Amino acid sequence: MSKRTSVAETVSKPKKKELEQLVVDFLTENKDKQFNYKQIAAALNIRGEEGRRVLVKALDRLRDYDVLLETSRGRYRLNNRGLILEGRFERRSNGKNFFVPDDDANIIYIPERNSKHAMNGDRVRVQLLAKRKRADTEGAVVEILERAQTRFVGVLEVQKYFAFLVMDSKFLANDIFIPTDELNGAGNGDKVLVEIVEWPEKANNPVGKVIDVLGKPGDNTTEMHAILAQYGLPYRYPGDVEKAAELIPEKIDEKEIALREDFRDVFTITIDPKDAKDFDDALSLRKISPTLWEVGVHIADVTHYVRQGDIIDKEAENRATSIYLVDRTIPMLPERLSNGLCSLRPKEDKLCFSVIFELNEYAEIKKSRIVRTVINSDSRLTYEEAQTVIETGKGDFSSEILVMNSLAQKLREKRFANGAINFERYEVKFNLDEKGKPLGVYFKESKEANHLIEEFMLLANRTVAEFIGKVPKGKHAKAFVYRIHDIPDSEKLDTLNAFILRFGHKIKTEGNKVEVAKSINSLLDKVQGRPEENLVETIAIRTMSKAVYSTKNVGHYGL
Repeated sequence: MSKRTSVAETVSKPKKKELEQLVVDFLTENKDKQFNYKQIAAALNIRGEEGRRVLVKALDRLRDYDVLLETSRGRYRLNNRGLILEGRFERRSNGKNFFVPDDDANIIYIPERNSKHAMNGDRVRVQLLAKRKRADTEGAVVEILERAQTRFVGVLEVQKYFAFLVMDSKFLANDIFIPTDELNGAGNGDKVLVEIVEWPEKANNPVGKVIDVLGKPGDNTTEMHAILAQYGLPYRYPGDVEKAAELIPEKIDEKEIALREDFRDVFTITIDPKDAKDFDDALSLRKISPTLWEVGVHIADVTHYVRQGDIIDKEAENRATSIYLVDRTIPMLPERLSNGLCSLRPKEDKLCFSVIFELNEYAEIKKSRIVRTVINSDSRLTYEEAQTVIETGKGDFSSEILVMNSLAQKLREKRFANGAINFERYEVKFNLDEKGKPLGVYFKESKEANHLIEEFMLLANRTVAEFIGKVPKGKHAKAFVYRIHDIPDSEKLDTLNAFILRFGHKIKTEGNKVEVAKSINSLLDKVQGRPEENLVETIAIRTMSKAVYSTKNVGHYGL
C-alpha cells in the first residue's frame, strides 16, 4: 500500500465517497484477509479521534451496502458479491447493456432493469450481483458519476399536447419526451438537437428540450450539421465571437510592416487542393548567389490577430482543431480570419511567421532563420496546375516551380536514404454536385507537386523543433509539444515478416534503423500492382508505432 497523507486532515463529509473508495481499494488489494478498523486506519494513514470516527462511519455504510462483510464484531473483509466498481457504461438499443471497469477487467452485463437510466459512455458506479448458474456476471448501476452525453439528434414528432424526439442514435432505445413549451419553434418533422434535462427514476422516457432546429431531413446542410451536433462538434460560431472577428481591421499598420522582413517583392506562391478556401502556407524563392537559393516557408501569423485569452482564442482552444468534412471545412477560427485576414490570397499583403533557408544546388542547407515577415503572393495554384508545370516544363512561373521541385526531390531522396519510410496510401475523394450530393468516387494520388509542399513543410517543422529543442548551457529546456513517432516493436516486425512470407516476401527485422527502413521500403515497392498490395501496406502500417504528441522528443521514425 503506497503511503498516503492523513485522511483525517483531508476527508470531510462531502468527501466521504473518496474515503469509501480508499477502503474498498485497500480491501481489494487484500481481498482474502480480514481487518479491524484500527488496522485499516493504520494502512490508510488515518490518525486522530476525528479521523477514526469518520472511518467507522464509512465502514458501517459499506457494510450496509453489502460491499463489506463484518465477519466478527469490528472485523471486515470485502464482499465479492457486493463489490462496487467504477467504469464506463455501454448501452445497446436492444437492452443488452454492459459495464467496462476502469481496470479493463471482464465486462459485466447490466440488465435494463438495473441500468438506472445510464446512457452510453456514462461513468458509473456498479455493484456486482450474485452470479447465477450458467449465466454471465451481472451488475446493477448504483450511481451515475458523470454523463457522457446529454444532447441527441433526431426527428421531431409533434402531437397535440406533447412531442417526442425519434433519435438517429442507436444507443438510446427510448424516445425523448418534450413538453410543447420546450419546442423552441421547431415543427413536426424537423431535424433538431435536443438536450435531456431529467430522467425520472420511474419514467420510461427521458425529458428534454429543443436546443436547435437543424432543418429538414435529407437537406445536405441539415445532415452535415446533424453529424457534427451528434458528436458534440461545433457547426456555428457564437455571435459574440463572429462580432469580435469583424472588428479586427483589415489594413495592416505600416509600423507593423516596418518590424518585419519584407518579402513582398520576392516570388511567392501557394499550392493547395482545388477546393481549398483557406491558404495558410506559401513558398517563396529567390537566387541570392550563383550557387545559393533562398527558399521561404511562410505560415499565416495568426498571433498578430488573436491574442492569448481573448474571446477568439478561447473559442479556438475549445474547438482545438479545424474539422474537414467531404464538402466543407469547419474552421477553428472564424471565417473572417481563416478565409480572409489569415488566408495568403494572391495580390494581398499578408503577415506571416516564416522559416527562411539558404540551400545550394544539392539541397544542402547552409543557413536558416526563423522570422516574422510580410509577403504578397504572386499566384494561387492547385496541385493539378503545379503538376502540369512540373510534367511539361511550361506555364506561368515554370522556371521557379521547377527549381523548387528539384530542391524538394533532393530533400526527399536524402530523407529516404536516412531511413524514412515511404507509406503512400491513396486518399478517397468525392465528386459532388452543387447541392453537395456525391456524383462519383475517385482516388487522389500523391504526385511531385504534393511532395514539393510536403518536403518544405517537413523541413520547416524539423527546423523549428530543433530550434526549440536546443538547450543553452545553464538553461532549462523549453516546454514544447512535439509530434513523435517511436521505433516499431520488434515482435510486431517479426509478426509482419511471418505474414508476408506467405506471399513470398521478406523484410529485415534486425539491424540499424536505416537498414530496417530500407527493407520495409523495398517491400512496399515490390507489392505495387500486386493483388496483396493493399493488404500488405495496411498490415505494415499497423506494425508501426502510433505517431503521438509529447513533450519528450524521441524523434520521428517514419520521417
